[in-house]
Amino acid sequence: MTKFENEFDLITAIKDGDHNAYSYLFSKYYKDLVLYGGTIIPNQEICEDIVQNIFIYIWENRKNIKIDSLKSYLIRAVRNSCLDEIKHNKIMNEYSTFILTQNNIFNNDTEEYILYSELNIQIQQAIQKLPVDERTAFEMSKIKGIKYQQIADELNISVRTVEVRISKSLKRLKLLLKDFFVILLIFTKL
Repeated sequence: MTKFENEFDLITAIKDGDHNAYSYLFSKYYKDLVLYGGTIIPNQEICEDIVQNIFIYIWENRKNIKIDSLKSYLIRAVRNSCLDEIKHNKIMNEYSTFILTQNNIFNNDTEEYILYSELNIQIQQAIQKLPVDERTAFEMSKIKGIKYQQIADELNISVRTVEVRISKSLKRLKLLLKDFFVILLIFTKL
């Protein structure tokens, strides 16, 4: 194994597919590279995987790889791979957090939708129980957004009558929806 007197001979032998040169390279640098990786990522298994992948890459790309300084190349490869691993883990953690957050948002949206649907049904049923003249004024004002004066003109009544009808309808709706008052409070806080 001492036949590789310098890095150039070792690199040339590896490029030529010499298994002994590759074994020599691995046994000479593996342990130190894992230790170096441990200064960046404090997990020996991950560092071992990173270093092994670098050696696999070197062997698989031996004919095309350009290495001027073997030691510098290996150290740079370990450092870059460790940094890539850290970035990858950060992205995975952010994605996991995002997914968990989205699930909570989805669950909240679903709960809000169910509450809203139930409340909407109850409101529609309560509106239908109003006397026709009150219901008409209420729907025109609160649902269609028509101004009191315009309602009065369309129904041929005074603005004061419109106000009274809407006021009565609101009082009746409060009574009809008293059981849903808690849901209204919850829904408005969501």
